[in-house]
Amino acid sequence: MNPLTIIKIGGKLLDHKTTLHDTITAFAKIDRPKILVHGGGKRASEFSQKLGVKTQMINGRRITDEATLEIATMVYAGLINKQLVSLLQKMNCNAIGFSGADGNLIRSQKRPVQEVDFGFVGDVEQVNTSLLVTLLKQGIVPVFCAITHDGNGQLLNTNADTIAATLATALSNYFKVSLKFCFEKEGVLADPTDETSVFRDLSKKDYAFYQENGIISDGMIPKLDNAFTAKKSNVHKVVICGPNGILEQKGTEIWG
Repeated sequence: MNPLTIIKIGGKLLDHKTTLHDTITAFAKIDRPKILVHGGGKRASEFSQKLGVKTQMINGRRITDEATLEIATMVYAGLINKQLVSLLQKMNCNAIGFSGADGNLIRSQKRPVQEVDFGFVGDVEQVNTSLLVTLLKQGIVPVFCAITHDGNGQLLNTNADTIAATLATALSNYFKVSLKFCFEKEGVLADPTDETSVFRDLSKKDYAFYQENGIISDGMIPKLDNAFTAKKSNVHKVVICGPNGILEQKGTEIWG
């Protein structure tokens, strides 16, 4: 199988011009088929505050009411997505920005109400792999934001880590996929106050122990849950890393 690299970027990488430029520069240098997936929750929260819309989070996941969905769509699918595409075009990387609704690339269902009503949040059901494979074979670099759709005209806010993991899983039938979740840290830290305390690898058993003891918590939990799901689904390589890990063997490698 030919290699494919999927990079998900988020956190503070999107907030600082220099760091973002360096990250996108590294991504553009990947000399193989590649996909970029991005979040942007902090930017969405900032816009929500300006517009007087309260941001609600539970266990690192955003509650998405109607007003929040409108803001998320504008920020994710509009502002951030097109900024990233334009940066890649500057670097001679022929990118096209997508939401899940474009080309029916990612279809989701609205998350059922259980203990928490997450609102207009989508759980991915289907990936249009045939169209994605065609685009990748033509040298197109897809750039996905965290908005999907339900096939009935409803847009849905969808966790960007989940989108990256789902794309990696779906495309692993066609490519040898390396999935990297890239954020401002160099990997998963044993001590959040010590930037050098990076776990070089992490097993499911160790993750459960560290989570139970509060060593790993908050926003890292959705990221790692998706990382382990991808690894279990036969994705070749899964890594949590910083920008330096895009081109180098750095970060925390996930083991099933």
